[in-house]
Amino acid sequence: MSERFAPVAVALSGVAARHLGWRPDEFWRATPVELATVLAPLVSEDAPGIDRALVERMMEQDHG
Repeated sequence: MSERFAPVAVALSGVAARHLGWRPDEFWRATPVELATVLAPLVSEDAPGIDRALVERMMEQDHG
């Protein structure tokens, strides 16, 4: 995956706002596990997963 962290985080924030009614501060305070848990019913079982290593790689790409 070659996506960068910032655009993905912004997209996830939008999903959280639309589908969960979360405000930005609620999104940013949530842990990845909390977000994954509440979004799980919206995600196809065939969707690729994301792990800590992938998040770290995406963050490194954003910050060089």
